[in-house]
Amino acid sequence: MITFNTLNDVPDVRHAFFTRAGGVSQGVYASLNCGPGSSDQSESVARNRAAAMESLERRPEDLVTVRQAHTADVVVVERPFPHGQAPVADALATDRPGLVLGILTADCAPVLLADKRGKVIGAAHAGWKGAVGGVLDATVKAMIGLGAEPGAMVAVVGPCIAQRSYEVGPEFPAPFLSENADARIFFAAAARDGHFLFDLKGYVLSRLRRAGVGEVHALPADTCFEEGRFFSYRRATLRKEADYGRQLSAIVIDR
Repeated sequence: MITFNTLNDVPDVRHAFFTRAGGVSQGVYASLNCGPGSSDQSESVARNRAAAMESLERRPEDLVTVRQAHTADVVVVERPFPHGQAPVADALATDRPGLVLGILTADCAPVLLADKRGKVIGAAHAGWKGAVGGVLDATVKAMIGLGAEPGAMVAVVGPCIAQRSYEVGPEFPAPFLSENADARIFFAAAARDGHFLFDLKGYVLSRLRRAGVGEVHALPADTCFEEGRFFSYRRATLRKEADYGRQLSAIVIDR
């Protein structure tokens, strides 16, 4: 698992950006696939999620995840969801100690947030649709509702697809440019005429800053390129593989 020093310095908060290593799944899911939405064996996914929680010294039932659907919806979590009743959302926030907020990704950007007092945390799944749709703004707003101040927050963008690996078509920039014309800086010309390379990480960082987050950082990683470390939806698609694993990013108030 990977941690970031600035989040490590927040009192009473623990976090991890897990890689694909250290689990029991086989084949395209090897090995720490934590995504129940995959077609992996459910027992293997459960064991992988339990192993991740053990790394954080938490119980498997402490992990809270949602049914991600590339929305801008955020859930304020007060207790674990009943089995099979996780809501559709793409971000979570809480001020309750012991609840592990988890996000699942395979190229999209996982974002972990905390107020520097260690009283409020958040986690967001920022694919391009959610990011341009406002999922990060919604997460920050939910944390403010729990008593956090944006200027006193720290946010870290975890492993996601890098610009060099993210070629998009000619229609792709339109929703970004209609929302903010300055977003053109996140698009570079691709080798194919009329196509672009999109900087998802840079765009997510910019949205966090626009939302008022006082300190933002990003891990240097490329989930598509680094096959030995990360699962990747795009890599699986290019290879015409039937499915792909999901890595977990998690944060908890640990007191």
